[in-house]
Amino acid sequence: MKNYLLLSFAILLLGCQDQQNTTQTEPVENLNRKEALLIGTFHYNNPGADVAKTKSFDILNKQSQDELEMIATHIKNYNPTKIFVEWPYDKQRELDSLYRLYKEDSYFKNDSLSPFYLKNEIFQLAFRVAKKNNLEKVYGIDYKETNFPFNEVMRDIENSNQPELKAKIETIAQFTEDFDAKIDAGLSLTELTYYVNSPEMRNVSNTLHNNIMLLAGGPNDLSGPLLTSEWFKRNIYMWSFIQKIVAPSDERIMILAGSSHVAMFELFIDQNSDWTIKEFQDIMKK
Repeated sequence: MKNYLLLSFAILLLGCQDQQNTTQTEPVENLNRKEALLIGTFHYNNPGADVAKTKSFDILNKQSQDELEMIATHIKNYNPTKIFVEWPYDKQRELDSLYRLYKEDSYFKNDSLSPFYLKNEIFQLAFRVAKKNNLEKVYGIDYKETNFPFNEVMRDIENSNQPELKAKIETIAQFTEDFDAKIDAGLSLTELTYYVNSPEMRNVSNTLHNNIMLLAGGPNDLSGPLLTSEWFKRNIYMWSFIQKIVAPSDERIMILAGSSHVAMFELFIDQNSDWTIKEFQDIMKK
């Protein structure tokens, strides 16, 4: 115990010294900061795996395919040197094999592709950009060894008589209705991507996962904080994979993942002085 207290005091003292040094000198800009192009997306194949289940978007029609080509060209001009996608980190060899077929122009010649392998944004957008930029790999970073007890959260809310909290969580249904309405209204792929990458949508996602869930149930009900901790775990592992794979020579990277994941990545990057964010909207203007 004594050693622990001494260590804690030393850490506290170092923290105070760092703070004093910071206030006494002008901040120096890190000229070697790496840039991450964040592209949050809805899943083009709409597997229905998320809590929010939206309508399908026709990614295979000519308009969408033309848009994908245009978007990919803008990203090519941005010139990311590595691309990271929502694919299991421990199944990289399979992703490598699929990308090899794509580079050989034989991937979509397989008539037995399931909706996921045919429509998902990894194969429709990430592979397209990677090939245009002559990249050797597309990197999978998803980590799924987690538990999201959403049903238990809602049970604890019901048992604790928290109708206002339940109403806040159910606002996610409003998101799906709004998104479905945009699809019905004929919004383009670009417009839908702008929408899911807006500050408002990222705030909704982070508030739901990181704030609202913590209030579920009584003091001894832990399903809410468990869900939030598992959500953090999944995303911080993904961000860790990215940082470990990025090489010193990589000045710009691209991250393509579900919009809720990207909302978390934005938080992590904001707290990391070695990184800065490039938004999808910015590269589309050039």
